[in-house]
Amino acid sequence: MLALAIFVITLVLVIWRPGGLKIGWSALGGALAALLTGVVQWSDTIVVWHIVWDATFTFVALIVISLILDEAGLFAWAALHIARWGHGRGPRLFLLVIVLGAVSSAFFANDGAALLLTPVVIALLARLRLAPKATLAFIIAIGFVADTTSLPLIISNLVNIVSANYFGVGFGRYAAVMIPVDLAALAATLGVLWIAFRGVILTQYTTGALEPPRSAIKDPLVFRAALPLLAALLLVYFVSPRWHIPVSFVTGSAAIILMAIAGRWWPRGRAATVSVSGVLRHAPWQIVLFSLGMYLVVYGMGKAGLTELGAHALTWLAARGDFAATIGTGFLAAFVASVMNNLPSTLVGALAIHHAGVATHTQELMIYANVIGNDLGPKFTPIGSLATLLWLHILASKGHRISWGQYMKIGLLITPPVLFLTLAALYLWLPFSLG
Repeated sequence: MLALAIFVITLVLVIWRPGGLKIGWSALGGALAALLTGVVQWSDTIVVWHIVWDATFTFVALIVISLILDEAGLFAWAALHIARWGHGRGPRLFLLVIVLGAVSSAFFANDGAALLLTPVVIALLARLRLAPKATLAFIIAIGFVADTTSLPLIISNLVNIVSANYFGVGFGRYAAVMIPVDLAALAATLGVLWIAFRGVILTQYTTGALEPPRSAIKDPLVFRAALPLLAALLLVYFVSPRWHIPVSFVTGSAAIILMAIAGRWWPRGRAATVSVSGVLRHAPWQIVLFSLGMYLVVYGMGKAGLTELGAHALTWLAARGDFAATIGTGFLAAFVASVMNNLPSTLVGALAIHHAGVATHTQELMIYANVIGNDLGPKFTPIGSLATLLWLHILASKGHRISWGQYMKIGLLITPPVLFLTLAALYLWLPFSLG
């Protein structure tokens, strides 16, 4: 009960942020309370840091890369292109926006896709003068597809990195399993969003007021370097596991190279148009503190019995067959993520799977189902992920306020079918991926 009380208080402080309290300090406060009360020991900090450090710094590096590319105009350039490719037809533009969100989520993580694309899409829709209901449909689509399609690569979600590192899943093996599953998730997301919003996106628009895409490019050198750098980064991700190089080292190196290009370090900053210092100031450094603090609090809950309870539930599911184990693990993870936040929920699920003692094939299904549940499950409630809370804050600042009630109504409508179909795709695909 003490561990649970500390967690609940910490989560409340993280969500409400009284007096503008940073999420990292809230989480560290909860961790300190857990240490002082004996819920966790000081030696546990080493265990938890070993689990989260690589994922945390990878996430920070990805956001730095995303912010630099955004400052250089890459996302605005892409948005202007898809507006033209839509040829004035609302449904086609809706499809292209969702695909853009999925691609962005795959390479820049779900947080980068949601937080950077949302303002760009809002500005684009304002120029296209779409009706308010149609605009809301596009905004909801961006917010949801950023999470529902954050499965394909280890780097696509902080959840993926934590899980892959905990169970020793290599970049190539993870991609072989989850890229096809992510395509199924994208198809399911498209289908469900189309059913939900088809009545308001059947609209026409004109592109006469739009600038040419090239006008969005603010730093041509960074823009030209983006594709080769991302291609090289992806290649290194696949080959680096054989030398046991942490993902954060690879991603951090790419971020430093891009900072050097954007900051024009060789001529000492002359002709630089992107403020690298500004990007670094806006990088999510609080996530480093949040990860250590929140995971310590949750680790304490695990030691207090939550891991054992989860292991019993997973063992019960495994006894009902692999299909039940896959669907059950995914929905259980989604439920826990929706009330606990998906970052600590991922650790709870990983610890429970590790202690469940199930067959190897069933355990692998559960590992990936836990990832899917924690990637998609946060869409049930606004507190399911920090990205959602920040996304809602950005929308409110742009004049598009969505209440928690409205959000949950949409989330409970859209998420369950997408989650079920994605988990079913995992169950069907995993045996073939072994070949």
